[in-house]
Amino acid sequence: MINLLDFDLDRLATHCEGLGEKRFRATQLFRWIHQKGARDFDAMSDLAKSLRGKLAGVAEIRPLPILSEHVSADGTVKWLFDVGQGDAVETVFIPEDDRGTLCVSSQAGCAVGCRFCSTGHQGFSRNLETGEILAQLWHAEHALRARFGSAARGGSTSDQRVISNVVMMGMGEPLQNFHALVPALKVMLEDHGYGLSRRRVTVSTSGVVPMIDRLREAAPVALAVSLHAPDDALRDDLVPINRKYPLAELLAACQRYLEKAPRDFVTFEYCMLDGVNDSSAQARALLRLVGEHGPVGRVPCKFNLIPFNPFPASGLRRSSAVNVEVFAQILAEGGIVTTVRKTRGDDIDAACGQLAGEVQDRTRAAERLAQRRESGSLGGIPVVTETRR
Repeated sequence: MINLLDFDLDRLATHCEGLGEKRFRATQLFRWIHQKGARDFDAMSDLAKSLRGKLAGVAEIRPLPILSEHVSADGTVKWLFDVGQGDAVETVFIPEDDRGTLCVSSQAGCAVGCRFCSTGHQGFSRNLETGEILAQLWHAEHALRARFGSAARGGSTSDQRVISNVVMMGMGEPLQNFHALVPALKVMLEDHGYGLSRRRVTVSTSGVVPMIDRLREAAPVALAVSLHAPDDALRDDLVPINRKYPLAELLAACQRYLEKAPRDFVTFEYCMLDGVNDSSAQARALLRLVGEHGPVGRVPCKFNLIPFNPFPASGLRRSSAVNVEVFAQILAEGGIVTTVRKTRGDDIDAACGQLAGEVQDRTRAAERLAQRRESGSLGGIPVVTETRR
């Protein structure tokens, strides 16, 4: 059976035309799926009976089975979705006064292997399909509407959007699953789908330079880059993909991306690691890196400093609040808009860097990291035996 969640509007129209139906029928169907959350073709009352009959035999709207749901004391919700063959991915909804943000996964696991990320330590199994990416949004949007949508937004549950922002910051490196990512982004942006602004959809990448250029042409949404270091030597250790695409190449790609981006800046994410990347000298080095005299000249940007969320296998510790404050002040005084991310959902392991899910690792990442950790060093960075919150 064809999963209609795999289709953006153009592909759905092509499918309907193949069934002998006109394009406007695809638009009606698309609205029922994404705006109404319908799965039963018979319930799609304004759809021609002939089309409903044809679809019933060949197509379905396939949700992901839910393995668990946890709600944090701060209202954050985390779902664990079964994506088959022993793999499961996590999705997080973060409610705030002025927005509702959904953090979506793109892969079962991650092959990049960043030092500070629980997903990377778990290894990589496979890319998600477009329908599996969208099923996370489809479920969250309509489940949350049913739960509190009308009360929160002041309208009926059928027409009030709960999720206003989507960030591709869950499990996986989105740009290493480009073929499935772009159709999913198009559905998020489509007025007949979720109708999100390009400014409110963000793709976060560890720095896959060729795919940044391709995203710029295919679906230029807001861009966030996991930077985490002011120089190549340290970033090689923290974000291994830097060995293939070093900082100068990455920053040049960011400049090119801004030519078509919905925002006039790139967000650089920076996980604050005690004694590793949080010194005043490193803050000043960041200013030089993105400034006029940096390797590619000025890069319009803002910094989002992220308190590290410890997990036992990392061998890393969270920077002190004082160090984070000093670091942020240096960047701000240097003319860079700087925010410190508020930790949300850490009581249910839903905070940044904590998503792990369940992955049948095809890369043996956990085994390799354990061997390196036993040696007392990972990439030249000293390993601690305990972590603290």
